[in-house]
Parts: sequence; C-alpha cells; structure tokens
Amino acid sequence: MKKKYVIPVAALSSALLMGTIAPTKTSAISPQAQTEVQQKKIHKANENKPFFVKEKQAEKQSAANEKAAKAHLNKNKTKFKIDHPEESLGSTVVTKDDLGMTHVKLQQEKNGVPVEGHEVVVHYNSDNRPQSVSGHFNQSVEDEEISVAASLSEGESIKIARKAVKAPEQLVTSPSSDLVIYPFNDQNHLAYKVNVNFLGENPGNWFVYVDANSGEVVDQYNALMHAKDYKSAKGSGLGVLGGHRLLHITHKKDKAISNQTNFFLYDNSHEDLEGIFTYDLKNQWAYGGLPGELFHSEDASFKSDYERPAVDAHYNSEAVYEYFLEEHGRNSIDGEGMAIKSTVHYGEDYNNAFWNGEQMTYGDGDGEFFVPLSAGLDVAAHEMTHGVTTHSAGLKYRNQSGALNEAFSDIFGALVDEEDWEVGEDIMADAAKASGRTSLRSLSNPSKYPVGDDYVPYGDGSGMYPSHMDEYYDLPIELDNGGVHINSSIINHAAYITGEQIGKEKLGQIHYRALTVYLTPDSDFSHAREVLIQSTIDLYGENSEEAQATADGFDQVGITE
Repeated sequence: MKKKYVIPVAALSSALLMGTIAPTKTSAISPQAQTEVQQKKIHKANENKPFFVKEKQAEKQSAANEKAAKAHLNKNKTKFKIDHPEESLGSTVVTKDDLGMTHVKLQQEKNGVPVEGHEVVVHYNSDNRPQSVSGHFNQSVEDEEISVAASLSEGESIKIARKAVKAPEQLVTSPSSDLVIYPFNDQNHLAYKVNVNFLGENPGNWFVYVDANSGEVVDQYNALMHAKDYKSAKGSGLGVLGGHRLLHITHKKDKAISNQTNFFLYDNSHEDLEGIFTYDLKNQWAYGGLPGELFHSEDASFKSDYERPAVDAHYNSEAVYEYFLEEHGRNSIDGEGMAIKSTVHYGEDYNNAFWNGEQMTYGDGDGEFFVPLSAGLDVAAHEMTHGVTTHSAGLKYRNQSGALNEAFSDIFGALVDEEDWEVGEDIMADAAKASGRTSLRSLSNPSKYPVGDDYVPYGDGSGMYPSHMDEYYDLPIELDNGGVHINSSIINHAAYITGEQIGKEKLGQIHYRALTVYLTPDSDFSHAREVLIQSTIDLYGENSEEAQATADGFDQVGITE
C-alpha cells in the first residue's frame, strides 16, 4: 500500500512548514464551541479592525508630512473615529514611491507609549492631495485612562519571557524588551514586548507580552519564519539535483597553512550590497548560534555531495536578490543593501527551512519526505520574502495577518521560480513524489494536498488545503499559529486566479506595492483585498483590466466587498 504523505506535524511553525506551538495563556477552543460564521465570511472592517478609506474630494494640502496628515485626520475625525490625532498619533515615517505618491505613517501612542500593531497611513498623490487613508486604530485605547508607569523592570520581564518559552541558556542575540500598550482579549495591557531568539532542535524567535505590573504572560507567539582580505573570483558547482551553477565567490590566502588559497561562498560582486554569504553548520543544532563557518573549498569548484546544498543556497540567494532588485528596485532584504546570509546542513535530517529574523537556514531533509531544502529556488524566495515582509509591512505571524505573511512568501516564491504555480516541487524526495506528493503547496489547486490530522476538525471536514473561505480552518493559536500555513492557501489561490489573467510580472508589481505601501501589521484578508485592488489602481488605473482581475481573484475565493 502506498504511503500517504502529509506535512509533518512536528515540523516547525513559522518556518516553511507548519508545526507545534508552545502553550500560551490562551487555552485551545474546541471546534464545536466556535462560531462558524465568524471566520467563514469576510465583512467590512469595524473600528477595531484594519481599515482602508478612499478619499474622493479631499482638499489639496501645502505639503505631505506629519503636520498635514494630522490636520487631515483631525478635520475628518468622525469618519476615521480618531478623536485626538495630535495626542494619539506619534512617531512618523514618510516615504515617497516611484509613482510620485507620498505615504505618511503615524504610530498610535498612549502617553508616549506605542500601541502594538496600530498605525495610520495617509497616502498622498503627486499633488499633495490625500488619496486614501489606511491602517489600524484602537478607539478603546484612546478613550481609556491607562497608566504607563511600569512596576516591573525590563530585566524582570526578560526572565519571565525566557521561562515561558523554555529558552536555552545560549541565545542568538541578547533579548530585547520594549514597553508597549497591547490590546488583547478586550483588555488594554501595559506590557513589555520581549523578543527571545534561540536555536537548537526546536529553534524559536518568540515574542512574549508580559504585563508590566502583574508579570503575567498575556500572550506569546513564535515568529520564526520557518572584508578586505577576500578577493572576488568566479567558481562553479553542482546543485542538489545535479544542475551546473556558475557562482560568484571570493578567495584569500591562509597564512597559517603555507599561504594556501581557499575559496569561499562569499559574493562581494554587487555594488551597494554588503555581500551574499553561505555558511556551513556541519549538521549541528547551532546551540552556540548562527551562522556557522563560512563555506569554503581548496579550489573554485564545489561539486561534492556535501557541497551541493551550499551551492544551491548561494546560487539561489543571488537569484532572489536580483529579482527584487531588477523587478522592484529593492536593494536586498531591508532595501538598504543588508548582507544576505544562508546556513546549510542545519541539524540532522532536519525537514525544514526558516527565516529567524536575520537570515535563512536550511535543513538537509530526511531523504524520505525532503531532499536538502536549499535545492528549491522558490524556497529561497519564500524565506527571503519573509525578510522583506519584516522590513516593510511587518505582518504579525499569527491568524490572518500571519496567513498573509505566508501567502506573500509563497506568491513571490512562485514569481521568482516562474515555471509553475507550485511551491517546493524541487525539494520533494522520491518516496514522497511516488506517493503523489509532488510539491509542498499548490497555488493553482490547493486542495490536491491534505493537511495534518490535528487540523481536520477545524475545517469543513475535507481535510484538504482550502481554496475558498467556505473551507477556512478556524484554528486556535496553538495550532499553526492560528492557521498561517493553512489558510494562506486561500490568498495563494486568489493570486493564481489573478495571475492567470494578467501574467506573473504584473502580479508581482501589484503584490510588492501592497506589501511595501499599504499592508500593516494586523492586516486581515478583507484589508488585503482592499489594498491589493488599490495597488492595482495606482499602477494600472481604476477601470483597468488588471483592477478587475484582482477583484475577480478575491471574489472567486469568497473574499468579497
């Protein structure tokens, strides 16, 4: 009898695959007790949801800046339900895009403390006329009296957070702790937002919200998204699947070994980029931290079986970098030329790849379900797009915002690896393919693959990936961070429907604009529909075929006006 392959339940959440989540203060809700209609259909946003408002007859302003944006919001306070913009909106980021539009982003604050995940953006056309306003503003925070005096120290909050997520002694970076207002479960908490990042067999990039007075862990989730001496050179290698790769590498002499020249998977050939680096963890679990040892050889040819995963990681990183640079004018993950780092040979038989907030990391697979995961160009694009999202929309890695985070990574994976609408087709092992599991996920036909057994009771009973809101999985946060890897397939399918009508190039332009201009940390599916349509209008016009195709994609998956 053929073996049926489903996503391994033990695989990591917030990486390429779904997996287990450490317990939180919120207990799991039984499927029977959940209200089916709440998540089955998308409704217009209320005052505590992300919003998008088009301005039809807004007055032209003398400038597009913080002062003008707050004046516009103050004049229209009833419409936006922001009573005191001057007091409630603080730190500002102003950006101008290549269409001549200016975007003024304002952080919601309470007595100088930022409100987590809440910001308002005023979008101006080239004539300094407000064209739209989007974001997420919490009225209850504005109305409520909230003391911002914390009785707990930052150090104490870090100790509590480390204990909550069972963090090991050694961490990737020193934990950070920032005071925020955190609206959660109808309460507005003064809390420390603590980030704890660690590696090992179960790595994590945890965000833990610790009440700044009681010390209670309010909420937590894992956001792991699953040199002068070097001289430029050109090398070659073989990838995991046998493909010949031309590589940009470097070389330098090792004075400790009779001036022997070593060749490194370090690409410094790109102007204004800090470099592309590929590291070797030598099948360790990185308890001492990433990235590992810079991958090197005694000659410029990397062709052994052990070297092949590194060859693909290095080659694919450059390919994804060049895609974002050439198609979208983005210089690396942060848009400012940050170094692109990848680590291969993570752990033993590790069936995952992840973005930990700083770099990509690839396991070798177990040979039964996966081959080394660096073999997939779309996998590299998926992980690097998580980095782009971190440095742009900042979509929270839970529930619908997390599903959008995963979907945008899958979509750009399919755009960079443009041959098909599958994700992960090059990393499936022979045994998995023989059983019918020929890719990890499908944008064109999500329901061709099953989800894990733990998730079936929360869906429509089919046990397959959803392609329509009628098939939505209403998952608790303990399972796949609320369905980030599962419900993302609905957004994936909407993109596929649109892409088939307008082509992948335009689809990429639309999604990149939405990701970097309009989406906010708490965006949900309804908000995504609105801002993707607006991005299409910005690029191609209000009554364009492209705008209709974008709307049609969402209509066909049940995300309607």
